[in-house]
Amino acid sequence: MSKLIFFLLLTVLFTVSDQKPTAYDVVKRYNLPVGILPKGVVDYELNTTTGDFKVFFNDTCKFTIQSYQLKYKSTISGVISPGHVKNLKGVSVKVLFFWINIVEVSLDGNDLDFSVGIASASFPAADFVESPQCGCGFDCNGLVFSS
Repeated sequence: MSKLIFFLLLTVLFTVSDQKPTAYDVVKRYNLPVGILPKGVVDYELNTTTGDFKVFFNDTCKFTIQSYQLKYKSTISGVISPGHVKNLKGVSVKVLFFWINIVEVSLDGNDLDFSVGIASASFPAADFVESPQCGCGFDCNGLVFSS
């Protein structure tokens, strides 16, 4: 009986230690706020040597934060390093009538800088402590959207 209990404990320990951290946990480990990823990540790939990553959603995710409309494709990719994401692909912001790709995100003190290449905008990093919800961002009023 004690051998069975020991085996079960080892199985549980190895199962727990083999669990892949969530994409949100990984973002935190790179000193970035989880709110740069909307809710709904279904999987991700990360090369810890190069920082190359891909994040997967079930579908395209659109939402508005403040006066900015954002769109995440079903797969986004880039290169992550502490406090920085570069070569970002699959995330865009609507400016006037055009969707412009966000190509870089970096933590600068207490601000997050979002670059579209020729211009950038800064926002308090504290605004990204929580992940926005697809469809409604942070203004969901109890509504639940899947994408």
